[in-house]
Amino acid sequence: MADRLDEYRRKRHRSRTPEPWPDGPPEPGNDDLFVIQEHHATRLHWDFRLERDGVLVSWAVPKGLPLSPGVTRLAVHTEDHPMEYLDFEGEIPAGEYGGGWMAVWDTGRYETLHWNNHKVEVVFHGARANGKYLFLNRHNPEDEGDWTLRRLDPAEDGHEDSPEFLEPMAAVPGELPPPAEDDDWAYEFDWGGARTMLCVSGGRIAAHDDTGADVSGRYPELHKLGETLGSTEVLLDGEMVVVRDGRPDPAGLVQRGRADGYDAKRMAKHCPAFFFAYDLLHYEGRPTLDLPYVERRDMLTDLGLSGGNWQAPQYFRGNGAAVLAAAREHGLGGIYAKRADSGYGPGKADGDWIRIPT
Repeated sequence: MADRLDEYRRKRHRSRTPEPWPDGPPEPGNDDLFVIQEHHATRLHWDFRLERDGVLVSWAVPKGLPLSPGVTRLAVHTEDHPMEYLDFEGEIPAGEYGGGWMAVWDTGRYETLHWNNHKVEVVFHGARANGKYLFLNRHNPEDEGDWTLRRLDPAEDGHEDSPEFLEPMAAVPGELPPPAEDDDWAYEFDWGGARTMLCVSGGRIAAHDDTGADVSGRYPELHKLGETLGSTEVLLDGEMVVVRDGRPDPAGLVQRGRADGYDAKRMAKHCPAFFFAYDLLHYEGRPTLDLPYVERRDMLTDLGLSGGNWQAPQYFRGNGAAVLAAAREHGLGGIYAKRADSGYGPGKADGDWIRIPT
């Protein structure tokens, strides 16, 4: 009888990888343990491994665990793994099979409802993965590993998947608030960029301009942000900015706005664009629109969006005149004043946000 780990061993070099390497044949257990590992390989994905007959039956899911029943995700059936993989974390060397960093995302026990070559239906009991899920074989004659994964029971109470786009809230033109109200406002620089809504979900990004048009292809340098945030799901409001000699470059931004596909990848090398995030509209299954602006900004700061081609520029509570003077000194077109306690009204221009020119 063939050893179910033969393919696992065949794909790896024992001396080149830190992965587990059991010498003997698998020994059956209770068939109730699982692990989900976040795997930063060539493309970020999540490896789902379920104990069965002494091995971990495995699927690679590019966008991770769906949390709502209406979402179906690709699940690629891969080779069985040894039980020792339940707690494996580490760096698989570049050039080796599955090369990249891997960490345990969740682990726990599961119940089996159905298990055959057509479907695997289970109930997860983990710290992060909970609920009834179905792995379904699509019986693709050209790809026997072509399965899907979806949730069968309702989402957990209060959970809402993030929308990819909301009509942006708008600022009205105006002047600095009266000095007596200064502390009731938060101030930030107007970078003169292209308004952009950025959804990050399942380690992937979707960018939309202020009309709702998908502009993800224009900014390939943003795709790494999905890998940086991993399974964290957010909807960010901000702007795309091209910077040259330390200042926003409107002409460069126009060039980037005309490029797509290969041209966008080429231009990203000599005319890079940066995403400046200034609001957080959805976070981990919860809309944040009703939270005060300063609370949303604090949550945005906690995401740690720094480095690469993205950041969350600082905002200032009060001292509007000083912020306006600094914008003028650095050649910026203006600043925004936003009521510190204001919610976010998609599509609204009600005076809670004011644009003040320099």
